[in-house]
Amino acid sequence: MNTNSTNTTWTHSTWTDFLIAEGATIESTGIRFDAPDAGLTPAATVVVPLVNLGIIRSRGEDSAPFLHNLFSNDVKNLSAEGAQWTSFNSPKGRMLASILLWKEADGHALVMSADLLPALLKKLSMYVLRSKVKLADDGAETALVGVSGSEAGQVLARAGLAVPAAAPTQTVTGDTRCIRLDDNNFLVALPVGEAPQAFGALLAAGATKAGTAAWQLAMVRAGVPLITVPTQEEFVAQMLNYEIIGGVSFQKGCYPGQEIVARTQYLGKLKKRMYRVRIADGAEPLPGADVFAPEFGDQSAGKLVNVAPSPEGGFEALAVMQTRCAEAGDVHLGSLAGPRLSFLDLPYALP
Repeated sequence: MNTNSTNTTWTHSTWTDFLIAEGATIESTGIRFDAPDAGLTPAATVVVPLVNLGIIRSRGEDSAPFLHNLFSNDVKNLSAEGAQWTSFNSPKGRMLASILLWKEADGHALVMSADLLPALLKKLSMYVLRSKVKLADDGAETALVGVSGSEAGQVLARAGLAVPAAAPTQTVTGDTRCIRLDDNNFLVALPVGEAPQAFGALLAAGATKAGTAAWQLAMVRAGVPLITVPTQEEFVAQMLNYEIIGGVSFQKGCYPGQEIVARTQYLGKLKKRMYRVRIADGAEPLPGADVFAPEFGDQSAGKLVNVAPSPEGGFEALAVMQTRCAEAGDVHLGSLAGPRLSFLDLPYALP
């Protein structure tokens, strides 16, 4: 349902009220602005309120070992300036959540798709037991903003923020954290009360406001998947290229699903990988939609992970599929008679 008033799920009304005054419509899946999204103009540097993401704070002296024992990446050895992709998996090695994690003075921050947060917080809390750690939904206190584009670093600097020199690392300016995801994409985390002023400063520094679709397109082009409810428990980490983007440590100890993830890495050839594709026509497809190829007939050959409108028309998507179907190049959405997918480059090489 679309609304120009705060949804009951939005608790930080100061921030959302400001965005509505800026011409935003807040929807169940994200945000859009009255003007066409500048993020669909390739040359634009955009600032995007990331209301489609949620944040959990893990605080306490046991935060690092607690998270280390649950996630696919090495939390214990994460530096004070560090940030990392990581995942929380089922015992069968299927991803329950893709997470951006960074270190803080009193613990860690975890960013994931907002539709996963309530169930994920409940599930993680079940593991706390005697650990000296407290987990909490921090969405009412912290706003998340994405800045994307070839001049994103310069825009952040002109807005008065310290910019990380390398990815993935973070810098802190006052109460504001800036996390560099890659050359062109940054996530900013700051107190809700400071978000309107910071948003205005980024616009004054040369960014253009844009909606969720612009950030989704940036992440699709970066080859960074976001697990949402429709794709939970569908993929082992390597199917999402997660070891390529630095989301898996193969040197750390056990965690839920670790045996499956390790076996996938070291035994046999991985049968599925994630690819970037274009869908030229039709209605906007949804995450979790099946793709089909002649080699598999009426059986699904894979699924869409994330989808975004493309400035060239149609849609761009990340899709996990059988590698031999991708190599053959004849893959269709929805059925063998559905729109044919064309394959686009990822910013990294597949093994």
